[in-house]
Amino acid sequence: MDKDFIEKITESISRGDLVPYLGPHSLKGVTHINTGHPIPADSESLILAMNKGTPMAPRLMYEFPRAAMNLELKRGRKFVEDFLTTTYGGSQWTQGPMHRWIASLNAPYVIDINRDTQLQDLYSDREYLLILGTARISATDYRFKLFHHNKGVYTEIEQKQADHSLPVLFKPMGSPVPQATYVAADADYVDYITELMGGFAIPDFLKKYRIGKSYLLLGLPLTRDTERMVLSDLIYGANEQTGFAFISEPNKKELRFCANKNIELISEDCLTLLYDSSEKAAAVG
Repeated sequence: MDKDFIEKITESISRGDLVPYLGPHSLKGVTHINTGHPIPADSESLILAMNKGTPMAPRLMYEFPRAAMNLELKRGRKFVEDFLTTTYGGSQWTQGPMHRWIASLNAPYVIDINRDTQLQDLYSDREYLLILGTARISATDYRFKLFHHNKGVYTEIEQKQADHSLPVLFKPMGSPVPQATYVAADADYVDYITELMGGFAIPDFLKKYRIGKSYLLLGLPLTRDTERMVLSDLIYGANEQTGFAFISEPNKKELRFCANKNIELISEDCLTLLYDSSEKAAAVG
């Protein structure tokens, strides 16, 4: 990959003009410290992990939210939440090269649709705002929790208390830390996307901040309606040149979607950004 293009990307991220948007394949290279097994990230690996290695019916294997909804109906919502907390909680995973790179750039705004704590762990040395997506809660109209992180301590805050000068880490599908909250099953996504479209899943200050931004889609397959719908609403108000998407073997659906959204599709793995750079050691070391 052209070195000038990589430098342009990294500079734009650091300035905040280009927002990293991390999908499941950005977790490539992350393994369990004891077993060496890769972290479950995409739909299939998550479903197999949730069902103790046994494949489910083909219609359920199609997408994790379907499988999660099926098991929630059979075993309760707590079963799905406990699975995600057990899977992603603690510090049993190695650090991913993509996440180390993002953290090194001090990006002012990052969207991470995975439920792991990679970036949170790497951001433990800095002050920032954390937004966690929520679903199917009745105590509030909003579908997010907002936290201020400083010196390893998270404090839940109201929108009006947010320091807008701080970096923002937005995890719309949730995280086990500091409070386990997830968007996982079909019913969660229906509720979350509905409220996202209505403007209740994003803090007001972020709605203003995101206007005119471009996005760098890293490890995000665009073959499923769910991912495309969430993406479309989260990037509302984007720059006319919406950004770039690294998809190594895009299918027709992905090609069409990116063309419609004015996203430049780069047919390479997202880790190419790291490994094709002559400054790789400085970027990920």
